[in-house]
Amino acid sequence: MSTDPSSTTPSPTTDGQLQDRVILVTGALEGLGRAVALACAAEGATVILSSFDQADLEPVYDQILEAGHPEPAILPLNLETASERDFIAAANVIGDTFGRLDGLVHCAASAPFLSRIDDYDASEWERVIRVNLNAPFLLTQACLPLLRLAEDAAIVFTADRVGRQGLAYWGAYAAAKFGIEGLMQVLAEETRESSHIRVNSLDPGLLRTAMRANLYPGEDPNSHPDPATVAGVYVQLLGPEGRRLTGRALRVENGRAG
Repeated sequence: MSTDPSSTTPSPTTDGQLQDRVILVTGALEGLGRAVALACAAEGATVILSSFDQADLEPVYDQILEAGHPEPAILPLNLETASERDFIAAANVIGDTFGRLDGLVHCAASAPFLSRIDDYDASEWERVIRVNLNAPFLLTQACLPLLRLAEDAAIVFTADRVGRQGLAYWGAYAAAKFGIEGLMQVLAEETRESSHIRVNSLDPGLLRTAMRANLYPGEDPNSHPDPATVAGVYVQLLGPEGRRLTGRALRVENGRAG
């Protein structure tokens, strides 16, 4: 985990819903993960930015710092290649640095192409399942002891409509997202009576992201909203507003989780 400064744009004044909370956001390099990380920082959280490479995350780090928000941290973690030991080591670094974890948001995702099941390459299937299902499981498992140390902890898995109603050609990504829903439900039941951890999934809807543009190159990217428009819903689930919610498969409706 690393911390370093530089520059860019400030965010508007907010209510500090996440003041003094430590929030880990995966996929923080771009798209939804970046938007959620910036929104959490603007609400007073100390954000742990996670993605493949430290250098790539430095502009996000700089943007948060320049805006006058709490100094974030950088936690490089390659979800495609990391072993169980790597996830445990990452959790240990968080524990040594902060002593607890108040929130874990899974925004990292990978859907490299659309393909018929007939044609799906086995090695690609395993890679997509690993990034979208196995890695979130391993990271969550490694972080559970830290989340149990927090007075009010939240885990938010990013869901997708294709993981709630299967659509043709979405292959391993859809299968992984169905798995995420099951993981969320099981973990919510296991933590409901035994801890202060709440666990939910959130489908943010179709957004203007690099992954969407790659899968649908002929589509006008401006036909979908910017990820920043839904980042506040993640803040709601991570903060006091989300305290009564656990085990819910939610989606963004009119700027709120419904």
